Amino acid sequence: MPQLPDPSPPEGTAQPGDTSLPCVMVFNANDPCGAGGLSADLTAMSSASAHVLAVVTGAYVRDTSEIHDHIAFDEEAVADQARCALEDMPVQAFKVGFVGNPENLGTIAGITADYSDAPVITYMPDLSWWDEMAIETYLDACVELLLPQTTVLVGNHSTLCRWLLPEWEGDRPPNAREVARAAAVHGVPYTLVTGFNAADQFIESHLASPEAVLATARYERFEATFSGAGDTLSAALCALVAAGADLQTACAEALTYLDQCLDAGFQPGMGHAVPDRLFWAHEDEEEENGETADNQEAQPDSQLDADDFPLDTTKH
Repeated sequence: MPQLPDPSPPEGTAQPGDTSLPCVMVFNANDPCGAGGLSADLTAMSSASAHVLAVVTGAYVRDTSEIHDHIAFDEEAVADQARCALEDMPVQAFKVGFVGNPENLGTIAGITADYSDAPVITYMPDLSWWDEMAIETYLDACVELLLPQTTVLVGNHSTLCRWLLPEWEGDRPPNAREVARAAAVHGVPYTLVTGFNAADQFIESHLASPEAVLATARYERFEATFSGAGDTLSAALCALVAAGADLQTACAEALTYLDQCLDAGFQPGMGHAVPDRLFWAHEDEEEENGETADNQEAQPDSQLDADDFPLDTTKH
């Protein structure tokens, strides 16, 4: 199994106590509708028993149907939030979501470079809601500044292909290794590519390096359209890596967690469905209210155990 860098803090940084949760720093935008962004990061990482150091990089103007706009913080505000927390607490991993502008990408790249032993999980969402010139500028800065610091790049197949392989002319879409090779040109050792179309109403996710596909998961396609799935997956992966899981185990558990979140998903508004990242808490409530043993057995297990959920046999 591939091994990630030792997530030990730099020399001179305070060490956590034996009972401390792993600390994970997240750079992401606030999502007022609760579908993705920092809302997804906080609930998913807390579910995986991580302490979240949440750095607000901006705010979406959105509902559950679509993103209407984004307001970015300036880089000094982002840097001050992060540096202050990092001087107080050790960090075992970083997650980077959408941060709004190239200046923030440069600031975050500088911070992660200072903590080079901590893995960086970068999630690239679909930016098609944004201005084309802004998208191009942002993606170019991400390639130049952030990808060289990234340990695992997470994204939907179509999103990563449009970004990393824009001139692809093959008769078939790029496979997971080809996407991983394109990411590796910019310094990324691993990619987790989701949303591959498979036969019989299935979709697949692949963890890959340039040399090999390391793991594959196949799920039944949901009828609902979800907002926030990618943030949820990348947040869970980051938290599990921070807790010391090897990459393949962390990937298996994160995909299983996402599957259960989507299975329990709900529609809070008039737009898309939202993953229920706290499904396990509702199960506890049902048990306390005296639900029958038969009904309890029908509920999904709330434990993130890769041995119980092999990569190729999960439900959805």
